[in-house]
Amino acid sequence: MADGARGPADLGDRPLEGVLLDIDETLVDLEGAMHRALREVTAPYVRLDEAGWAEFCHLFTRGSEDIYEQYVAGEITFAQQRLLRAERCLANAGTGFPDGAAAMTWLSAYEAAQPGYVRAFDDVEPLLDALDEAGVPYGAVSNNVHDYQRAKLDHAGLARIEVLVGIDAVGAAKPDPAIFREGLRLLGTSAGGTVYVGDNPHHDVVGAEGAGLRGIWLNRSGRELPEDLAARVRAQVGSLAELPALIGLRLAAETR
Repeated sequence: MADGARGPADLGDRPLEGVLLDIDETLVDLEGAMHRALREVTAPYVRLDEAGWAEFCHLFTRGSEDIYEQYVAGEITFAQQRLLRAERCLANAGTGFPDGAAAMTWLSAYEAAQPGYVRAFDDVEPLLDALDEAGVPYGAVSNNVHDYQRAKLDHAGLARIEVLVGIDAVGAAKPDPAIFREGLRLLGTSAGGTVYVGDNPHHDVVGAEGAGLRGIWLNRSGRELPEDLAARVRAQVGSLAELPALIGLRLAAETR
């Protein structure tokens, strides 16, 4: 169990009713898919060595969250945020798209390439098997629109996740309580009896707990949080394989 994780009794006295999960970097390896697609479709516009590509991809996925937040806030479109991130990365590499037509060609190529690289993390299916076996309902709540995330889950082989809430469902994004409450409504569970698991400690954990759910941080990389935020993250796991024990379930393989 990761540092900071706690036993089932520490998560509350109410029995587990349901589980809601984030999608990107929790259920699916979006960052890996983005890195592979970026290299494929951006190679005609910039020449980089391995270190250069690593920096380029990191800036796109982890160094442009301010641009993505503009999309979440409704200030720009999804396509615009992708282009702005690409333009930032190219500028950092000392180049750019030669013209607007080239930028649109890049966008179309990226949109076509990325879904083919999306994969579920290896620890997802065993968790869903354990939840199914225990009769615990589950679903996903995401800071992106429903149809885009539905296609992503299906591409990743996760069509079994039927309950899905996107930001277009209630006109709100995490950490707003409204989006979590819509997930609860669809699951038919209470806030106090539902856990929410995600990789963003502020949006996923603090946001979920603000809506009355029990938030659990998925910290795959073992990173440290600032002291003020760490104090608000009361439970964490390093893998979804650790979650069943934390919430009082056993993996299906352990029951045979």
